[in-house]
Amino acid sequence: MHVLEKKIREANSAGRPALIPFLTAGFPDRSTFWPTLMELDENGADVIEIGVPFSDPVADGPVVEEASRRALMEGVNLHGILKELRERKGLIKAGLVLMGYLNPFLQYGFDKLTRDAAAGGVHGFIVPDLPFEESEALRTALKKEGIALIPLVGPNTDLDRMQLYTTVGEGYVYVVSVMGVTGVRETLPPEVVSTVTRARSVFRLPLALGFGLREKKQLDAFPTPARPDAVVFGSALLRHLEEGLPAAEFMARWH
Repeated sequence: MHVLEKKIREANSAGRPALIPFLTAGFPDRSTFWPTLMELDENGADVIEIGVPFSDPVADGPVVEEASRRALMEGVNLHGILKELRERKGLIKAGLVLMGYLNPFLQYGFDKLTRDAAAGGVHGFIVPDLPFEESEALRTALKKEGIALIPLVGPNTDLDRMQLYTTVGEGYVYVVSVMGVTGVRETLPPEVVSTVTRARSVFRLPLALGFGLREKKQLDAFPTPARPDAVVFGSALLRHLEEGLPAAEFMARWH
């Protein structure tokens, strides 16, 4: 079992969904990012997704986009993120996933990227703008280091398309709750239940639901068979941190 799947299954065995906070590298700023990440780790994060800042984050809403812009202005980049991770390897209990767009990964070079990521304790990658048909080169490089390339599926992903990912997916499946960009939403649309149900019928991997989650009670609308195995929260966490509030306080809402 891949380490990311193991982290999620362990949380489920304890009777709860796994908690997957998303934090843009360099946010709230360069000096507080790593202490904030460690605070998330110490307060119940099962997996942490680190956002790699990019100048054209097409899948991200205004909150994550602004966090990315600020991080880039402060000089945060992929080289620096991986260097800092190498220096902290073994100190972070949570599974680690890098979430970013293809261009920086291409420029870094897939073989060097995966070696350096493994050296930094990274367990998975999420690349929103990399379609299945173009993923073989990165997937092959990652597999050499035991790193998962995590599939993304959404309301527009049919069963045949999902079936493609079952042959190669590892770690978990990121289920996008809505069409559109990331961001906090007051309510999740009713079709999200059918999206999770459809994914559940195809995948044996755990399902992590993201895009729009802000509080635990949003999961009450899900019938038990359609409840996700993990929840991903990004924009709501970034807003909380932007207000100067502690990460531990945000995590406590989900326990």
